[in-house]
Amino acid sequence: MISQQDVINQLPEHLQPFIATQNYDQYTPRDHAIWRFLLHQLKFSMRDSAHPTYFEGLKKTGIGLEAVPKIEEINACLNRLGWQAVAVDGFLPPAVFMEFQARKILAIALNIRSFEHMLYTPAPDIIHESAGHAPFLVDIDYAEFLQRFGELGMQAVSNQHDMNIYEAVRELSIVKESSSSTIEEIKAAEAVIDDLQNKEVAPSEANLLARLHWWTVEYGLVGDCSDYTIYGAGLLSSLSESQSCLDDENVKKLPLTLNAVRTSYDITLPQPQLFVTESCRHLSQVLEEYGRHMCCQRGGASALQESLKCSSINTSQYNSGLQVAGKTSRVITDAVGNAIYFNTEGPTQLAYQNSELTGHGIDYHSQGFGSPIGRLRTMERCLSAYTVDELKRHEIEIGTVVTLNFLSGIKVVGELTHILRRDQKNILFTLLNCTVTDIDGNVLFDPSWGTFDMAVGDSITSVSGGSADQTAYPMYEAPSQNVTAEQDYDSAAQEQFRIYAQIRQARDHEQGIAKAIEDTVKFADADWLLNFEALELCQHRSEFSSQSRILISRLSQETNDAKTLITNGLARLNEHVN
Repeated sequence: MISQQDVINQLPEHLQPFIATQNYDQYTPRDHAIWRFLLHQLKFSMRDSAHPTYFEGLKKTGIGLEAVPKIEEINACLNRLGWQAVAVDGFLPPAVFMEFQARKILAIALNIRSFEHMLYTPAPDIIHESAGHAPFLVDIDYAEFLQRFGELGMQAVSNQHDMNIYEAVRELSIVKESSSSTIEEIKAAEAVIDDLQNKEVAPSEANLLARLHWWTVEYGLVGDCSDYTIYGAGLLSSLSESQSCLDDENVKKLPLTLNAVRTSYDITLPQPQLFVTESCRHLSQVLEEYGRHMCCQRGGASALQESLKCSSINTSQYNSGLQVAGKTSRVITDAVGNAIYFNTEGPTQLAYQNSELTGHGIDYHSQGFGSPIGRLRTMERCLSAYTVDELKRHEIEIGTVVTLNFLSGIKVVGELTHILRRDQKNILFTLLNCTVTDIDGNVLFDPSWGTFDMAVGDSITSVSGGSADQTAYPMYEAPSQNVTAEQDYDSAAQEQFRIYAQIRQARDHEQGIAKAIEDTVKFADADWLLNFEALELCQHRSEFSSQSRILISRLSQETNDAKTLITNGLARLNEHVN
């Protein structure tokens, strides 16, 4: 069996800081009982509403019903499907989450939802990530769709507002799941999100893609609007929403189209509408239709201007293959809208095939970068395509002063000291004492500014989110400092956990049942799940009928979420008895 560390060692450096290690001993006996109750209940309640692949997938991906799964066990099963699993702590930055997905790696949150949030939690947890996402990987078409989503998602252009929302949602999920949080702390965290959501910020393409992910991968239905089944992981892992979503009067069903990206969502609330896809093929078609219009696929001036608007670190790639990663600060276009020059500001990286060029990292280009885009006059091909000998015939030779006149009117004059080539292409010219001017004589680069490194290429073919080589230019120096809070349990809770373990022992070994049920009665008013575990243990044993009646009486007095859980749980037990 491949260890967690083996999987981590296979990952690129920039992803490794986001990996956590599952310490299986940290799960309490009640954690295992929460898993057991919800998995049995989800399987029971969705026996007719979940897509059949879900139940097949539970078996094939190592997701058992009795206890919290081990990451190694899930990973062993996923390996047979061409995927892997890693453990993470809470929410990941969206681009990081998508990169894991693109690499066919399922990122599984370590924590399990609290006793108080069994019906629904806004925080990612091991129930959602494993029992929600993993089962559908057995469907090859869906697995390919999910990977493709990751490929596009990791390239999507985002803005600072996206990151602010991510940090705020992560913080709220941590505060809500912590037993030590006060009402004031929860309200404060909610207020931050409300404030961010009320800001009038145009959604970035990353945000729009996140909406599509939400309405498909997380909350999707398959079939048609009057006859559908559930495949979205958010629904499959939520006992409440997997039931409420079936209410066609209060939850509107819409056919899935690209219009779904116009619909925002609130991660903390039930969804007022859901989208229905016809098939995995339909999912892929909608995704690719969105992808065709993304900056990473369309390139050109419009993609550069999108990068400029978002004011975030993005990678612009020339048709020569040279990549410029930085914050776009200026885009100059000609009369018909073609990009002819662009600048970045602040730390900028030059790379080729996602590998930083030696000497062209963010320390060297700390103040930014600028370069023309386009063809030279009298040259029929892109400058990148000429051999060194051909360049000499055009009076472009190392060690000489060259004049490069672009069709756009931009002129570059300076001493050519170096030509960097990759794969038989020119990708970067280095010039000293260089002056760059536009058609009106405005100075774009002055000799006093130092060495001019000129990107070679006649078009920008792609603009994608983040840096090209994230090991050399990391987008996230480290995961958020706010990690999922560890719980500190008092002696009473520890005693409850002892009885949980005692009940599990009695169930597994068919002995000590009387003592387990007797001890459980002590907590009849404090812990409905503990009582339910005992009830389930003794329901087929007439000698414990009196204790069973006591427990049923206690359970029926519960209210709110607990009452809903208990009512559904009793329905499952009664069906099994009958």
